[in-house]
Amino acid sequence: MTAVIVLFIAFLLNFYTSRQLIDQANKVNHTTDVLNNLEFLISYIKDGETGVRGYLLVNDEIFLKPYYDSHANADSVLRTLKYLTAGDDLQQLRLDSIKTLINRRYALLAYGINAFRENNHIVPDSVKSKAYEGLAIMDSIRAIVKGMQLRETVIMQTPSKKIGSYSSILRVINTTSLVIAIFIAIYSIITYNRENKLKEEANKKADDYRMELETRVEQLNRLNKELIELKSMEKFTSTGRIARTIAHEVRNPLTNISLASEQLKNEIPVNEETSILLGMIERNSGRINQLITELLNSTKFAQLEYSKVSINTILDDALNLAKDRFDLNGIKLIKNYTNDICDITVDVEKIKIAFLNIIVNAIEAVEPGKGLIRITTINDRNECIVTISDNGKGMNDETLSRLFEPYFTNKQKGTGLGLTHTQNIILNHKGSILVESTLNKGTTFTITLYFD
Repeated sequence: MTAVIVLFIAFLLNFYTSRQLIDQANKVNHTTDVLNNLEFLISYIKDGETGVRGYLLVNDEIFLKPYYDSHANADSVLRTLKYLTAGDDLQQLRLDSIKTLINRRYALLAYGINAFRENNHIVPDSVKSKAYEGLAIMDSIRAIVKGMQLRETVIMQTPSKKIGSYSSILRVINTTSLVIAIFIAIYSIITYNRENKLKEEANKKADDYRMELETRVEQLNRLNKELIELKSMEKFTSTGRIARTIAHEVRNPLTNISLASEQLKNEIPVNEETSILLGMIERNSGRINQLITELLNSTKFAQLEYSKVSINTILDDALNLAKDRFDLNGIKLIKNYTNDICDITVDVEKIKIAFLNIIVNAIEAVEPGKGLIRITTINDRNECIVTISDNGKGMNDETLSRLFEPYFTNKQKGTGLGLTHTQNIILNHKGSILVESTLNKGTTFTITLYFD
């Protein structure tokens, strides 16, 4: 800003000084024009006299051409001088006197030409006597012209002095501006280097802080993920323990009921009514036993049959099992599989069931004809990550928090054990399953399985 202000001030001073210099130069040029035109005026009169003199000496009309031209040129110069000296009354009066004298001089020259012709081309004495009068007129013209030149010279001295002064001022301004500009440039370079160094140091510190922050955030995310997995495992373990307790407490009286039913069949007469009642007892006892078995199977660690296979292949097999559902509901499928090798050692059939449960839930969550399901696989160091996303109706926070609980479901015909069984399979493989959902926007399941 200092440089801009200084240069702007210097520009204004330069502009003002230059304008004054031009004005004074114009005045000097004006005076020079007056002096030059006065010289032209004397020269044209002399040309006229010379032409008449040559005509009288050699009696040749060709010498009269300068005489005729000079008179017209003298009149033109007089008009120019009148214009140039407009506003100077003294010079205007002098020009009027010169004009009168010039007219008299050219009248004498014309008289000499006519007298010479009338006297058979011999110069008469009258012409000779008129020559002295012409000489006096020329002396008068020269005297007046000299006075005008002297006045113009005096007038020119003032702008000439001002031109010198303004030129000196202009040099001082330019020199000062140059020195200031050099000083500011040096100061700016020093300041820039210093500030650039400070900026680099600040950027380095900021980069260090950012890297440290990113490391801390990454550690926090990892710990948060581990905490979620730990809570999920703890919840799953707790659910399994409760399920086993319920199974134990229910199956003992259920066994007694079944034994009593068998005993009644053997001891009482069987008729239509007793047959119906005993059949109801047997069917419901069997149904309760089946539910308890399913609950135990969905919450206990199972025996796994491991084999090494690509995660992409397992997903494609699960999608083939659900292909009819995709076609019937007009659901669009987008697969973004990693090209990196993502082979994992798992129980293929159980993992396929886990993926199929999630895919079926996604199909049932989206609107037919408008549904979109996206499946992505990523190979991240020692982790094989699968995300299954849909654009369905999503879930609220309460539903999301109870998603893996046994017998919890929002479906009319669901048992509420599908996702519990899915979680059991993933945890049996020492993996993790996380869910993110936004109401009316969709749900994303993230399954992480680890390499050996």
